[in-house]
Amino acid sequence: MTNHGRRRQGKGDVASLLMRIAFGTDEVTGLADVIKDALVERGHEVVLMGEGDPWPDVGRRVAEAVAGAEADRGVVCCWTGTGVSMAANKVAGVRAALCTDAETARGARRWNDANVLALGLRLTSPELAKEMLDAFLSTDADPSEREEIRKLV
Repeated sequence: MTNHGRRRQGKGDVASLLMRIAFGTDEVTGLADVIKDALVERGHEVVLMGEGDPWPDVGRRVAEAVAGAEADRGVVCCWTGTGVSMAANKVAGVRAALCTDAETARGARRWNDANVLALGLRLTSPELAKEMLDAFLSTDADPSEREEIRKLV
């Protein structure tokens, strides 16, 4: 992870890192606004990579920002989350995970070293989106598995 951010005072764990987050959505919705606002409220810098653009472009742009170290992590959204995750995963070095709950988002970071979180706009509530963001952004990859993961990708 490229640490573009600052550390919150008094803490040194990954949960305390303030990151640059690439964000993109193919639809401008209330949930997309909630996600952007939640990231900013948590102190992260949001780099907007597309709003209302076609999902293949949104997924690719966010993924390229993460792969190119312009962002520490990415968040992508489309109606189901499937399209943007597929588009993001075509970029070398990106591991996008389509998640529907906080534990899946946490596991995607811990065990799969996912660096892009994909969310569906259709069924995700604002509360659930915030829980998934918190889990995804506060969890680091398990160092014992990190090298094995990178050998496979």
